[in-house]
Amino acid sequence: MLEQTLHFHTQRSRGRLENIGLFLRRNRRLIVTVQWAVVVVYAALVIIPAFLPLPPEDAHIWNNLRLFAQFIFWGVWWPGVMIATVTLGRVWCGIFCPEGSVSEWVSKYGRGKPLPGWLKWSGWPFVAFVCTTVYGQLVSVYEYPQAALLVLGGSTVAAVGLGLLYGREKRIWCRYLCPASGVFAVLAKIAPLHYKVDRAAWDRHQGDYEPVNCAPLVDVRRMTSASECHACGRCAGQRDAVSLSARSPFAEALDVAAPARTAEALTLLFGVLGVATAAFQWTVSPWFLHIKLALADWLVEHNHFALLDNDVPWWLLTHYPEASDLFTWLDGALILAYLIGGGFLLGGLLWLGPALAARLLKTPGLSWQRLSFALAPLAAASIILGLSMLTVSHLKAEHVWLGWLPVFRITLLAVGCLGSLWLALSLVRRATAGMLRRGAAFITMLFPTGLMATIWALVFFIW
Repeated sequence: MLEQTLHFHTQRSRGRLENIGLFLRRNRRLIVTVQWAVVVVYAALVIIPAFLPLPPEDAHIWNNLRLFAQFIFWGVWWPGVMIATVTLGRVWCGIFCPEGSVSEWVSKYGRGKPLPGWLKWSGWPFVAFVCTTVYGQLVSVYEYPQAALLVLGGSTVAAVGLGLLYGREKRIWCRYLCPASGVFAVLAKIAPLHYKVDRAAWDRHQGDYEPVNCAPLVDVRRMTSASECHACGRCAGQRDAVSLSARSPFAEALDVAAPARTAEALTLLFGVLGVATAAFQWTVSPWFLHIKLALADWLVEHNHFALLDNDVPWWLLTHYPEASDLFTWLDGALILAYLIGGGFLLGGLLWLGPALAARLLKTPGLSWQRLSFALAPLAAASIILGLSMLTVSHLKAEHVWLGWLPVFRITLLAVGCLGSLWLALSLVRRATAGMLRRGAAFITMLFPTGLMATIWALVFFIW
């Protein structure tokens, strides 16, 4: 029976990528070992620094555990995760993510209750991402490990709870509620590696085959997108129809026959490019500072001091007297307004490009959702640039030479902009509309690209 079950693995010669996928499938124990090692490292980086004192003024990354953990976790780990997702697909989710691993493991011992209808709403990852991003800025999650432990620890507890209630050896948290899931889904669209499903080969396969436990609940047979696939390799070789393959990074965005999900488009426009961009740049924005000072002066002049009170719990607003870092109620209100109001305003302006282009083209398959995916390369560049800002701040504090930094930032932003423009042009050319309408549609797609380029130019070179 074993030979018959594994027969599909040896039917034909396979390429290097296919063999890598099969290696991942055959070596689940090794992957599980790696996953638990990541869990241990993750826990150490998140938990231990929360109980350490503030570093002295002369502390460095190499001689202070708190600074070292902060640099590794926020300055190296998370930018690396985003880069890996853009290049390899959701391999972080499938092989390394500690929350997913723990959630799947505990689900083996859970109650296995049926999933409630409200849990399956496709908009939860977007909502969770916005809420987590905003709350993280209010409590300064990047700067203080207590805040990081609260946010990330709370997320892990929620993942474990869902696993215990509904898991059945599945990653319910990852599939429906993970705050980062929507971001990963967007970035994976342009990954040059993916698990390709040959539907014809799947349907004509005869004989026995190994069952597959798809932890994120993907219908492998009908899978056409890398957005939901966790790239774990469990389905590699299934029915001799699933294989790890290379593709053009633009292939998925250009597949107008595939569904373009509204939730993913909203996450791209209002989440990654909207709220996340506002979160990255509010601390250096002169607009934010001018508004804050003007409002503070007005409150003082009119004897309204309640909003200037800084006696706020640290878990609600940043409150670290020993570091002279205290947010007032005014700070909290302005941050909330800047991130939600400014982020959604930016997302709305970005949405105008795809929306107007879709109205001009009037072509089946070229909806505003589909055209929004043209901005995926720009979103990838934006989120990597934003996350690397903390990396740069640590390196500057260590007096590391950063003469290369402007060139790096310009190059990355240019690659993102050019990739998005090329995608937009390719989509517009597929329309059945006349040349004038196609030209006008492409011009409208120039607007969101130029707007994001302008914002990052302000952040890095003007402000």
